[in-house]
Amino acid sequence: MSRTPKDPELARRLSRRNVLGVAAGATAATLLGGATAQATGPQAAPGKGKGRPVLPPGRLGIQLYSLRDKVSTLGFAPVFAELEKYGYDEIEFAGYTQGSAGAITLAQLKRLARDHGLNPIGSHVGYYDDNNPGAYTFAQNLTKVLDEAEALGLKHIGTASGPFRYGSTVDGWKRAADDFNTYGAAARKRGMKFYQHNHAEEFSFATDKPGVRLYDVLLAETDPDLVYLEMDIYWAFCAQFRFGKRVDGTPAPFNPIDYVLKQPERYPLFHVKDGTRDDSARDGYNMTDVGDGDIDYKNFLSRVTTRTRHGRTYHHWQTEHDNPVESFAFARKSSEHLHSLREGRCGD
Repeated sequence: MSRTPKDPELARRLSRRNVLGVAAGATAATLLGGATAQATGPQAAPGKGKGRPVLPPGRLGIQLYSLRDKVSTLGFAPVFAELEKYGYDEIEFAGYTQGSAGAITLAQLKRLARDHGLNPIGSHVGYYDDNNPGAYTFAQNLTKVLDEAEALGLKHIGTASGPFRYGSTVDGWKRAADDFNTYGAAARKRGMKFYQHNHAEEFSFATDKPGVRLYDVLLAETDPDLVYLEMDIYWAFCAQFRFGKRVDGTPAPFNPIDYVLKQPERYPLFHVKDGTRDDSARDGYNMTDVGDGDIDYKNFLSRVTTRTRHGRTYHHWQTEHDNPVESFAFARKSSEHLHSLREGRCGD
């Protein structure tokens, strides 16, 4: 079950709010001896929040890249303590070190997560690095990548690298798909699922066949029992803006959620990242804290989580912001907003 946030004030707010995030306050910074940080967002009118929650119980996580500044200075322990208070259930790693906070073993990291009620659900590792043969990537160090994921008890191990190792042609992406199938087969032998996390460019068109969307090549050429997808919803919506037309200008519209609804079991993980629409911006959106933007997460979560296998919900939702103004405030606001979303009418 999804845990009630241990911060009493946060719990009170979660029971009353029904729309966008609130001013974050300085609780985390004060507790940890840091400077007071204020994050602002639109105030929502109090509401009773009637209706079924759209966020599945026990499935709210956070990509720790969003908190890399805190991890690298304070360490994992204070960060996990804050996430526990904010009501998070899961974490997704972006590395296993904690900078100036000192060394930590994988066994200690796994135990620390467990002690704070956080389930390590996945991790991002690079796909390849041709300029560094000894790099810690799937291509150069597959056994080590899987050994460490297994030591942490991860159910998923993946990459946020695009499949551009062999270029942007159809054949190049077929070769990358072969690599992914290999990693997926190796992960499956360890009881894990291999996954790829998208950015906007995955939805661009092949340079040799400009009528073919590269993401469609990836889906077609990877084995659905071996290769899974983590949709970054924000970047998928940016791609909808950037790549809604082919190179020759002919329309090629798509809706990110349609990919998920066609093959819901291929998308065990999602990145919940928000943005405000801006036609003048390169990507069509400006990234913001979850709940402060224009992406309709109430609708997205509602439609996806109704697609269950044998009546069970199996999707996991990881909040993320690439460069938050104040990372603890972002984590707090994101949890608060997503817990507040209810189907049906709110405030009746």
